Amino acid sequence: QVRLVESGGGLVQPGGSLRLSCAASGGTFSSYTMGWFRQAPGKDHAFVAAISWGGVSPRYAPSVNGRFTISRDNPKNTVYLQMNSLKPEDTATYYCGADTSLIPSMNRRIYGAWGQGTQVTVSS
Repeated sequence: QVRLVESGGGLVQPGGSLRLSCAASGGTFSSYTMGWFRQAPGKDHAFVAAISWGGVSPRYAPSVNGRFTISRDNPKNTVYLQMNSLKPEDTATYYCGADTSLIPSMNRRIYGAWGQGTQVTVSS
């Protein structure tokens, strides 16, 4: 079973940037599709971005498209989420998930392994 650990969250002002990391261990990272989801207070989990094992054809939620970039470094067993032009509505706990499907999914229930989350707060 793959184990995932997120890091890189914090407090940032509107318009600022953060890069989240998700380090994987205990599995064959290069075979997993990886996704980022977030949960704001009082709301359900929401899809943010996902990337295939080969790093091609990433998918993004409309609310983050053009501002966020998902990438992966398979030799380092790590997936990243670069977040630019952050807005207060991006405030949430961000989770990464691992999935064995070939095509990146926006469906949270597809993902079989999750990290503990990292908090992102966008506020002035």
